[in-house]
Amino acid sequence: MSSVPEIGDARLDVSVIIPTLNAARHLPRTLAACAGALEIIVVDGGSSDETVTTATQNGARVVHGPPGRGIQLHQGALQARGQWLLFLHADTVLSREWCAAARVFIARAESREGAATFQFALDDPDPRARRLERLVAWRVRALGLAYGDQGLLVHRAFYHALGGYQAWRLMEDVELVRRIGRRRLSVLSAVACTSAERWRGDGWYRRSGRNLGCLALYFLGVSPRVLAKLYGR
Repeated sequence: MSSVPEIGDARLDVSVIIPTLNAARHLPRTLAACAGALEIIVVDGGSSDETVTTATQNGARVVHGPPGRGIQLHQGALQARGQWLLFLHADTVLSREWCAAARVFIARAESREGAATFQFALDDPDPRARRLERLVAWRVRALGLAYGDQGLLVHRAFYHALGGYQAWRLMEDVELVRRIGRRRLSVLSAVACTSAERWRGDGWYRRSGRNLGCLALYFLGVSPRVLAKLYGR
């Protein structure tokens, strides 16, 4: 994969940070869509498949560390060279317009003390996917709760001022966006399209219900460690 943007565009001062664990199957498309970023950092939590080889062959810099999405995301942030950090899941593919949308956001002075996420989509024609997309759009608009599979773009200084991601296996994304706050969270026009494989495998309603149940328990004060066990992570 080439990280060179389209002709006439300047490379964005953005470090894309992707936590991985046995993600070789999805990773090539995710990395290819990140063209235009200053660098791509894959933080691997001990994959036993071809994740590391796939990442290096597709132009990413690989950092090794303990498993746990919160730990991996924060480790990547500490290694980043860019002034802006884009946290992205390994099975999430950004639409072609992401660079242009990010460039507009970055150009605003107030964005340095805020964050941006992308519009959520699933790569499945099932009508249940469309209903879930609409529900996520409402959740983000009304509550400011953007999950990690929508990506998160934030200035490095603001990220560290917030304290960064907690070393959690679950809810690390919700915890950080709550600290950012709904009023400081923008939704970009570009799309982050995530694999629907987990919904197909677990069942559309079962997985969505489990996600909602974990979120409710989190707001009731159940610890992320307990939630991770309930979730099966």
